[in-house]
Amino acid sequence: MSLMSGSRALIKALEREGVDVVFGIPGGAIMPVYDELLNSDIRHVLARHEQSAAHMADGYARASGRVGVCMATSGPGATNLVTGVATAYMDSTPLVAITGQVPTSMMARDAFQEIDAVGIYTHVTKYSFQLLRPSEVPYVTKAAFFLASTGRTGPVHIDMPKDVQTGEAEMSFPDRVDIRGYRPYVPPDPAAVARALDLLLESERPIILAGGGVIKSGAHDYLLQLAESALIPVATTLMGKGAIPEDHPLSLGPVGMHGTVQANKLVNEADLVLAIGVRFSDRTTMEVRGFAPDATIVHFDVDPTEVGKNVKAHHAVTGDLKASIGLLLRMFQERARAGSWGAWRRRVEEVASQWRDAIVGVKSEFSPPHILRAMREILPPDSVVTTEVGQNQMWAELYFKVLRPRTFITSGGLGTMGFGFPAAIGAKAARPDVPVVDVAGDGSFMMTMNSLATSIDEKLPVVVVVLNNSSLGMVAQWQRLFYNRRYAATIFGANPDFVRLAESFGAEGVRVYSMDEFRNAFRTAIRSDVTTVIDVPIHPEEDVFPFVGPGRTLNEMLLGDGRE
Repeated sequence: MSLMSGSRALIKALEREGVDVVFGIPGGAIMPVYDELLNSDIRHVLARHEQSAAHMADGYARASGRVGVCMATSGPGATNLVTGVATAYMDSTPLVAITGQVPTSMMARDAFQEIDAVGIYTHVTKYSFQLLRPSEVPYVTKAAFFLASTGRTGPVHIDMPKDVQTGEAEMSFPDRVDIRGYRPYVPPDPAAVARALDLLLESERPIILAGGGVIKSGAHDYLLQLAESALIPVATTLMGKGAIPEDHPLSLGPVGMHGTVQANKLVNEADLVLAIGVRFSDRTTMEVRGFAPDATIVHFDVDPTEVGKNVKAHHAVTGDLKASIGLLLRMFQERARAGSWGAWRRRVEEVASQWRDAIVGVKSEFSPPHILRAMREILPPDSVVTTEVGQNQMWAELYFKVLRPRTFITSGGLGTMGFGFPAAIGAKAARPDVPVVDVAGDGSFMMTMNSLATSIDEKLPVVVVVLNNSSLGMVAQWQRLFYNRRYAATIFGANPDFVRLAESFGAEGVRVYSMDEFRNAFRTAIRSDVTTVIDVPIHPEEDVFPFVGPGRTLNEMLLGDGRE
């Protein structure tokens, strides 16, 4: 026990959790905590908007597998942070978000910059704490990190009134916490796993669908061993990219609205879908009644509430995902049958060989699919790529092959424009040893481009590839296809000169007009010690294909050349 202020206790608690970097912006209601940060070795990365601070912490967490930490003041600081926290919540990113609050004596009086932060954050976090006494700081901080990093991971919020920060108390720092009713580790039921294996061995056309849970749980090695032992093809969700190396012969790529042709076709031909760590989002299944219509669905997930929520599961295994898949692998290896599924493997290879390297619907050789493939050729396998949201994201989903887990970071569930650039900065803070690249669109990049200042000031160099069509490209694509080319509020009359913009922040900027120019600029950029923005003008009507329209099934893909 030792006497200290609440703000000092918070910093000490963060240090005890191994936190090495915090992303945030100070303000009046969080100033005591920031003052204590000066006495700590914890690095603070100063964002230029609280939303970006949360995205940076998110990118840090996804790249490192550790809990990301972001911080903001009360009122608008707390509300600005919400979008980034909600993004993390939808994608199950472990995050601790700390907000300042007015003194407890002023709460519920509409004080300056007061907001009901707990009421707001409760809906986008695993839990929202509000500290009322300085002595609560050590336990609550420990509990927040425990909640964020266990079970189905996700963000946790701590709201800290100013008098709790300045007040003193005898502090006791627990080594562990016990939260009533919360038991995050659930071992797999061997009988349930054995039944899953029975269904697998009884099938004739099995396929694995791997989601983000595979990566977050660290089950990717077991997944790969299972796929190779059984020679079962693997499709992924968008969040599952990297669960299996996408240059592997068994990889079919992602499935869904902008899934690969081979993944969408073969999922719907399967008679068993072994779904691992997926939530069957609408962008994955499309018209749910047409998703894998002849398949038995076997669902492995850490979160029992996901089972049957969107797609009926014929059998489920809930509990720790890594342990579950490890047990399934061992059981399979004990019972493996040589020569199984030969006809199905031939069918898979027939479809995959036809479509694996196909590029559909492009207008020229200098187009986003070719740019994404050139990036993959140049980047080392362990490089980290983030994306914004929109066409850029879908081109990356389709045409950038991810070779290792935790090297592809994107906003899936919330689809947050402006995510990619600050997430790249956070990823660079976690992985300073590898190149980090943000695949951006001009519309999305402009939402958080003030993070150029953070990138330069904090010496966190990343590369931003702006696929610039002077529009909100994805919305414009839908307007072309479904609204008779009526462009309502999607065409930009004036974009900034991204080269001069980058240079004004002290970054490097370059504009390219050919594949050769792009390759040269990109090679230079990933070796640079400052951030580089590469402006890539593309055709304003370049569309992303394959594409499954709303209300359609995975079998009804548009290929952009008149074929469906």
